[in-house]
Amino acid sequence: MRKGMWIAVIAGVVAAGSFSLKLNAATDTVQVGATAPNFTLPSQEDKPVSLKDYKGKWVVLYFYPKDQTTGCTIEAHNFQRDMAKYDALHAVVLGVSLDTVEGHKAWCAKDTFSFKLLADPDHKVVDEYGVPVMTHGDMKFASRQTFLISPAGKVVKVWPKVDPQTHSEEVLAEITAQKK
Repeated sequence: MRKGMWIAVIAGVVAAGSFSLKLNAATDTVQVGATAPNFTLPSQEDKPVSLKDYKGKWVVLYFYPKDQTTGCTIEAHNFQRDMAKYDALHAVVLGVSLDTVEGHKAWCAKDTFSFKLLADPDHKVVDEYGVPVMTHGDMKFASRQTFLISPAGKVVKVWPKVDPQTHSEEVLAEITAQKK
């Protein structure tokens, strides 16, 4: 009964055209224990960045909806604030959105982020990791999700829902716990 009710509610919202949620071609989110899919995407410097470049390091692969929006700015500033702690844990932070290299360049210039923001406008990596894409009109946004990848290249934690205010602290705590 509940499942039917939710389907009716979702169908009503989609039919109203105010907001829709389109799931990616990838039907499942990459799960804990899986080998993290390798990828190569351009950064804000318009240089290719590959996951394999960080073998031997912890990788915080975080997907976010849109450059220069409130929640995404809070989340990114918190990662930047904690960058020395990530460095001490031999961890890197990689942000991925559907924005372009040019959009990332502008945001990084404005907010002086030192970590890599990767452009995935065709949502190849978003789809490969199974991150849902939200659609509003003709605009598309990746959902806010994070994958923690071990130095051996395995996914050790997935955050399917993220609070931008506290997320960096949660990730740091998880890396510390995983290292024990």
